[in-house]
Amino acid sequence: MSSSADWLHRYDTALMGVFGAPQRVLVRGSGCYVEDADGKQYLDLLAGIAVNALGHAHPALVSAVSGQLGTLGHVSNFFTSPAQVLLAERLLELAGAPEGSKAFFVNSGTEANEAAFKLARRNADPAAGRTRFLALEGAFHGRTMGALALTAKPAYREPFEPLPGGVEHLPFGGTDALVNAVDSTVAAVFLEPIQGEAGVRMLPDGYLQAAREATRAAGALLIIDEVQTGIGRTGKWFASEGVQPDAMTLAKGLGGGFPVGALLTFGEQVSGLLSPGMHGTTFGGNPVAAAAALATLSVLESEELLANTAATGKYLRRELAALDGVAQVRGDGFLIGIDLDAPIAPAAVAAALEAGFIINSTGPATLRLAPPLILTAEQAGTFLAALPGILHRAATVPGPSGTTPEGKP
Repeated sequence: MSSSADWLHRYDTALMGVFGAPQRVLVRGSGCYVEDADGKQYLDLLAGIAVNALGHAHPALVSAVSGQLGTLGHVSNFFTSPAQVLLAERLLELAGAPEGSKAFFVNSGTEANEAAFKLARRNADPAAGRTRFLALEGAFHGRTMGALALTAKPAYREPFEPLPGGVEHLPFGGTDALVNAVDSTVAAVFLEPIQGEAGVRMLPDGYLQAAREATRAAGALLIIDEVQTGIGRTGKWFASEGVQPDAMTLAKGLGGGFPVGALLTFGEQVSGLLSPGMHGTTFGGNPVAAAAALATLSVLESEELLANTAATGKYLRRELAALDGVAQVRGDGFLIGIDLDAPIAPAAVAAALEAGFIINSTGPATLRLAPPLILTAEQAGTFLAALPGILHRAATVPGPSGTTPEGKP
């Protein structure tokens, strides 16, 4: 096999540069560990950004995908398959959905939110002045045009404007601002229970319930984006547990690494907003993706991984908060944001990689962990033991200017 350097050169000549230069060339994985093309092993504490819920090469997932592909790999949506129907039923059951609720399957979180935005547009009424869509500052809902309109980051939006109109971004976590903004001119409110891409920012207690009450009173839809937080990531099936929205989007961990996403709609009225011909997808809900998702849900339940996520995540957050150099720790379950007391997060990511740990930064002073839900306390402990040294190296490595991230020569 070629070396990492060879692969990275070939990557640079063959692939579009929208992701920047890859950090490593990964060739195999097992459980919570991956190995690169040079034979170095890493503890994966990012899980493909909250995707690989069962880690790597879980036998149940491998068996489900290979078995289904060997039987029936793809059919058009002129047809269905037992796996597709079973997955829809299971997700609606887990969500406590009322009679008349439905599922629509896609291939990614962006596609799920794109479908949700079209659903919201169907609740608009320009003649009556219902034309506004509300999201939050810091929101990330995807990069296709509709999902991008809901996303707040200017660097993502500005190169592609004008975007679909009518979207306003409210101050993050301001309950009064939300309640005051939701009136009869609002068609839908889009919320993430935890803003992962913004640094694992938690909505204040009671915010989702206030949003539910305000949208219901105004006739607006409440759409909750659980793409990153759903399917056990926070130690619960859904981070919004206890608040039933009008629609919910899922992806990332749903397929355990196989591309699959979903839009769930709650109740007959909302589920009827998109009628035949209004939306579609070639690959969404294909038998292999549905089989992967069913296997993932089964393993999460049979191996009691939600309980592991809650307990080990609590341990990890507690121990992280006690380390020198850590200013604040936020999160729930295995979605964790770590604010550092210096702007060294990108350097810490690089130092962690050299030490054999995969993490990422969401800002100059913020690290994010989103490990597989199978991570053990012992594995987490190896990172806790290594992190002080990682932060020390990050703070002392000279940058391009010859100074350290703290500004010292």
